[in-house]
Amino acid sequence: MGFLKKLFGGKAEVQQLPTGTITVDRNGQIVTSTVSSAYSKDLLQDIGQDVLELFRGARTAQMPFAEITLHYGSLNITARELRGGAIIFLFPQSASQPDLNTSRS
Repeated sequence: MGFLKKLFGGKAEVQQLPTGTITVDRNGQIVTSTVSSAYSKDLLQDIGQDVLELFRGARTAQMPFAEITLHYGSLNITARELRGGAIIFLFPQSASQPDLNTSRS
């Protein structure tokens, strides 16, 4: 997913991760967004287009997804397909949230 390179841009600095939702149409164009305007529209559209590409690829492989969840270190992305478009939830994983990848005894 190329949007990670744009998000972190190769600069070694601390940045706040995006938080909020994006709704995109079937062409990857943003319909609504609750993400801060500090993040460029191009970055959010790249996220939307990459998510749509995942849904289309799964459908082509005859394994359609209704929802996907991606974990990138401190950033969690959950997306649900909406009649060709998608709603995408972006949220940083905080210290108070449990790590979903750990097993319980």
